Amino acid sequence: MELEPPDSHHLSAAIGWLGLGSHTEANEELEKISAKNRADPSFLAVKFEVCCRAGRWDLAAENAAQLVKLQPDQPMAWITLAYATRRKQDGGIPQAREVLMPAQKLFPKEWLIPYNLACYECQLGNKKKARAWLKKAFDLGDAKQLKLMALKDPDLEPFWVEIGETGFEFPQTE
Repeated sequence: MELEPPDSHHLSAAIGWLGLGSHTEANEELEKISAKNRADPSFLAVKFEVCCRAGRWDLAAENAAQLVKLQPDQPMAWITLAYATRRKQDGGIPQAREVLMPAQKLFPKEWLIPYNLACYECQLGNKKKARAWLKKAFDLGDAKQLKLMALKDPDLEPFWVEIGETGFEFPQTE
C-alpha cells in the first residue's frame, strides 16, 4: 500500500529529519500521520529508526515485530527485530540470537544474518560457532568489505588478530 498525501509528505519529512540527525523532529512528523496508516511498513520502518535513535528499544522492537508480521519475506525485518531485541529492557543477546536462527533458514543467502549471529556467538563466548557464522558471512558477502567491517566491530574484538592475520581463513581450533 502506498501512502497518500498528506501522510506521504509527513513520512518524507520524517525521513528528511532523520537525514539531518534529528529524531525528535522526525517523530513529530510521524505523529501527524493518520492512525489508519500507522501499520504501513514504510511508517513502521521509519518509526523503528526514530525509536533506535531515541534509545527507545522496547518500542523499536514492537515496530520491528509488526514489520516481521507484515513482511516475513523481508530479511531486514528480521534483522531489525534482532537488533532491537538485543537492546530492549527484557532482551539480550540470547533473545536476539533466537530471532535470527529461523531467519537464517528463511534467507540462506543473506550475509548480514550470519554476520550478526557471529557477533552474538562471540559475545556469548561460543568462539567455534562464532567462527563458523563469520566464515559463512564472508562466503556469502563481499569478504574484503566484511573483513574491514569485522575489524572495527567491537562484538568481534576477540577475533581481530585472527581476522587480520589469516585473511578470511578461520582455523577450527579454540
